[in-house]
Amino acid sequence: MDRRENQSSEGETARILVEFLEVAINSIVFLKGVYPSGAFERRRYMNMVVQRARHPQLRDYIHSTVSTLLPFIQKGLVERVAVIFFNTDCIPVERFVFKLIVNQSYGSKLEEADLEFSLRAFLIKLSVSESLTKALPRDCRWEIIAYFRSLPQASMSKDSELWTPTDTRQWQQPPILIPIKSMSSEPLCLQLYLEHPSSSEPKP
Repeated sequence: MDRRENQSSEGETARILVEFLEVAINSIVFLKGVYPSGAFERRRYMNMVVQRARHPQLRDYIHSTVSTLLPFIQKGLVERVAVIFFNTDCIPVERFVFKLIVNQSYGSKLEEADLEFSLRAFLIKLSVSESLTKALPRDCRWEIIAYFRSLPQASMSKDSELWTPTDTRQWQQPPILIPIKSMSSEPLCLQLYLEHPSSSEPKP
């Protein structure tokens, strides 16, 4: 396989992953009940029913945020993508974390159907994971945060200017981790887990 075909396989894996992340984040926000159920509509994705935000601003926030990650995922710069829910003091109360590795040297033709089958299992598991999550406080807020292995150079892409260091408050103690689903394959390794503050975490 020549270099161009390898890059094409890499790009296809990243594209499928970004599309999946958009659907998964919609599912997480729906699962947490941050908005009335009427704010979402049923759609089909990977031959299963999923929820998608109906409100244009909410839908565009999720779509544009995840889409701008595509070139950085292709280059292997993105380590984790998290959906973080905060209380009114801006302290995280729960994190849904996607930890990812896209194989930069994957040399075979991408079997898209196999990859989609594996990712579909994440959405199924996510849809029945409410019992693992915490009840959110009233007036909570949420955001999508990406953790980069190294900060992208502004010259790499105009999208890099949209990603700036965050001032999100961190927990002082190691969090409690609750695994939801993981997969390990040649083109993609992906883990989805919950993070909750430790019981020994200092109270605000």
